[in-house]
Amino acid sequence: MLTIVPISLDEANAFVTAHHRHHGPVAGHKFSIAVADPFSADSIAMQEPQVCGVAIVGRPVARGNDDGWTLEVNRCCTDGTRNACSVLYGAAWRAARALGYSRLITYTLPAEGGASLRGAGWRLLGVRGGGNWNTPARPRIDTDQMLRGQKLLWEAV
Repeated sequence: MLTIVPISLDEANAFVTAHHRHHGPVAGHKFSIAVADPFSADSIAMQEPQVCGVAIVGRPVARGNDDGWTLEVNRCCTDGTRNACSVLYGAAWRAARALGYSRLITYTLPAEGGASLRGAGWRLLGVRGGGNWNTPARPRIDTDQMLRGQKLLWEAV
């Protein structure tokens, strides 16, 4: 049985650094949560729940979504534990609502199926974006090739 446990941003970022396929740590957040398996072999040996996934929730990256009532799951990362992503997405939405927010969104790459999001009751809003952060007026480090292109926007319901 997976359980939600508190986690600091530093700890969540360390988990992301160790386990995320294509993203690194984030600079800030509103809150972070973790999911732990209290019955894993490591947990029993150490007498503490073993973290198997994290969600980092912050302000929306896109300015148009940053209306004061919306948060974004900026990172959701697990070690592959079954249902951990769905548990995190569901818990993130409950926490965001408890804090007074009325909307929670996230983005996925088109190659990612979205089964965890659908399992947590989220809905696909459609395809968004496609550019990269580097523009002549605002030079940035170029976006990794894997992350270029359009993303899928999801919303908690």
